[in-house]
Amino acid sequence: MKTITLNIGGMTCGGCVKSVTKILEGVSGVSKAEVSLENGHAVVEFDAAKTHAGALIEAVEDGGFDASL
Repeated sequence: MKTITLNIGGMTCGGCVKSVTKILEGVSGVSKAEVSLENGHAVVEFDAAKTHAGALIEAVEDGGFDASL
């Protein structure tokens, strides 16, 4: 398992945190996503054989939020 921290932009409330968490956990290979509104980031644990950082960023951006490493 690999763990990365993504910077997440555009979150304004707890609902946004739930949305981003659901988006990330919906990506194949992701085992855990901890999203923080206060810190504006997400710590994501995933199987590098099944997905990669670019796919995680793309999924978050497709959901209407900004994401970067």
